[in-house]
Amino acid sequence: MPLNYAAYEKARNGAVLQMIEAITLGMPFEVWKTHMGRHRNQGTIESFKIIYNSNGGGFQGARAFWRGSAPKMVESATKGAVLMVSKEMIKDACLNAGVGPTITGFIAGAGGGVCQVSVMGPCTFLVTSMVTGDKSVTLGSRIKTTFAQHGVKGFYPGGVAIAFRQATNWASRQGFTDAVREIVKKVRYDDPATAKLKVEEEVASGVIGGALACWNMPFEVARIEAQARAATGQPAMSMFSIWKMIVKEHGFRGLYQGVIPRVGLGIWQTTFMVTGANLIREHVFNEKPKIGH
Repeated sequence: MPLNYAAYEKARNGAVLQMIEAITLGMPFEVWKTHMGRHRNQGTIESFKIIYNSNGGGFQGARAFWRGSAPKMVESATKGAVLMVSKEMIKDACLNAGVGPTITGFIAGAGGGVCQVSVMGPCTFLVTSMVTGDKSVTLGSRIKTTFAQHGVKGFYPGGVAIAFRQATNWASRQGFTDAVREIVKKVRYDDPATAKLKVEEEVASGVIGGALACWNMPFEVARIEAQARAATGQPAMSMFSIWKMIVKEHGFRGLYQGVIPRVGLGIWQTTFMVTGANLIREHVFNEKPKIGH
């Protein structure tokens, strides 16, 4: 298969998988997590109720969990395509070079995550501003105001935190998932090098990998705070300054505010973008599994 066509297929699959992930349970977890990261004095259930009641409850209340879906779909399509192409190519290159499967997973995930930052910064900022800012301001108005006041740079607040978050996000999700997959192969199969996991084993590996990857929540809390401050016109702060402020006000627990919905989001995203990628490669395109795939 020519490289350009293979890259196109990876980009297409990544965009579709990430959009499906986001429009289903991804957005509710994202909105819930972002709200808690900004309003750190609210508990998990309390914040859920506040979001639900912000639109008056009922069907409209449920719709509040999909607030910011338009920019999220653009973000999902672009970052999903970028992630799938870069991550899978780095993974193939590492495996072909003889790098171990677990280390390969961490390297490929980190590389793919960093590549995402260039395309997802503006969309992430707009989603955060829609969730934490004035709900009466339309998406179009936010875009016009931000560009008029700050130019293109205004759509990239919290860039350092985003970069660290994305690198550690996908390094951990891919790495931990691949590590669990290798353990399953060694425990349940006679020949781990050629073993093809069952669908339920792939999903279970993704669930564990996605949950373990949430250790990096402090980067996400810093990203939310930086973007929320920019959306409301507050002075910009560095990632480390934000951490100091949060620890001073809420203790170290504040750095993990919103971790419960983020665990749900991490599991959901990993199931699509790591497990889903493996299943497509092996069960749709019938690729022979390499060590670490």
